[in-house]
Amino acid sequence: MARPLPDDSLAAIEAVLAEYPEGASYAQIEAALDAPGARRTLQYHLRALVKAGRLRTSGERRGVRYYPDGNALAPVAGDADARAAAVAEAIIPLSPEGEAVIAYVHQPVGLRQPVGYDRSFLDGYRPNESFYLGDAARARLAEIGRPQIQAAPAGTYAKQILNRLLIDLAWNSSRLEGNTYSLLDTRRLLDFGEVAQGHEQREAQMILNHKDAIEFLVANADEIGFNRYTALNLHALLANNLLADPTAVGRLRHIAVGIEGCAFHPLEVPGQIEENFDQLLATAAAILDPFEQAFFMMVQLPYLQPFDDVNKRVSRLAANIPMIKANLAPLSFIDVPNDLYARATFGVYERNDVAALRDVFLWAYERSAARYAAVRQSLGEPDPFRLRYRDRLRTTVRDIVRAPMDRQAARTHLTAVARDEVQPEDQEQFIEIAETELLGLHEGNFARYQVRPSEFLAWSKEWKPV
Repeated sequence: MARPLPDDSLAAIEAVLAEYPEGASYAQIEAALDAPGARRTLQYHLRALVKAGRLRTSGERRGVRYYPDGNALAPVAGDADARAAAVAEAIIPLSPEGEAVIAYVHQPVGLRQPVGYDRSFLDGYRPNESFYLGDAARARLAEIGRPQIQAAPAGTYAKQILNRLLIDLAWNSSRLEGNTYSLLDTRRLLDFGEVAQGHEQREAQMILNHKDAIEFLVANADEIGFNRYTALNLHALLANNLLADPTAVGRLRHIAVGIEGCAFHPLEVPGQIEENFDQLLATAAAILDPFEQAFFMMVQLPYLQPFDDVNKRVSRLAANIPMIKANLAPLSFIDVPNDLYARATFGVYERNDVAALRDVFLWAYERSAARYAAVRQSLGEPDPFRLRYRDRLRTTVRDIVRAPMDRQAARTHLTAVARDEVQPEDQEQFIEIAETELLGLHEGNFARYQVRPSEFLAWSKEWKPV
């Protein structure tokens, strides 16, 4: 039921948020108030509540969500020890250094020292000499992250678990930006194209963008890396249809930006942003350890804020580049609390201190590695023939459905593809497997071929027994 806005506007907003213990977007708050007033007025009231410590936020700009005081990581009255004790009760155990970082950023933003971008934070890092992750941590990650598979081309492991990875990483990365889709909603969207009711359209767009970006990384495992091609295209895929300025998609930032609830002021000069961006990529590319490389990107790319928006999303998927290329377990941020991740990132922004974010990274990777070890075990050993021709099989089936082709046309097309693109000794088996895939297509599995529901329906009418 919509709630009238009484004279005490701040109390009315708090009453609305009491019904959203898991957080609410600006649009949800506005809709719950019969007379919310001008947009700027409501925004002013929300900022005032955050500044006073009566509300908390996660996410940035349009993705920001508001939380009632008293939820999981709300500010704690009292001294630093009391705040640190509250942090210690969170899901992720923090080191003493990490607790100190979180205790600092738990303070109201007005009490924290305003800071700007410090170039020396990037300049001081020397690949393979400087390390954000210690020797023991890197050894532990290598132990848990390497699946028991034979030597294989880059991207092989990610392809084996792609269907599960798409859902896990798309949902968790979106959730860390305040997206309110549930895991089930996400699965239905990615598998069936079913948009959840009662959610903003941009939430569905965000998740679909993640799917496209993940598939881009996995499909191009041999070509991706820490270079402009990968980073800019990754941003273009993740930011598609989400930015106020469509020309900013896949382009370095030309405007000043701010980060709500943070005392950090990002770099503003376009030439300096570009110069630092190129240096950041070159430094990342020179790092030999894949886990250090991944964490370096999670630290340095959001700190630079090279894009108008979507910076943290780019950093989270970029952190998976070395995992995909080295056939390591991916990092999908399973169970990472939104608020702790945001505050740990603020610690990097405001203090150039990676301790809290490192704690989050280490815990998150261990969770992810365990999950995908179990997933792979449940899948069993993959068919080496299907694995070798995975991309060609998927493309061929997709082309037949999109055409749409009937059975006779499909057989002709399969024969031509096999003759032109498959080794002679494998052609008959390729055709047999492709036909089996076509015969097994139904409404519950066609999305894995990047086929839209309308295309599947049209093809189904053509695909009749001869």
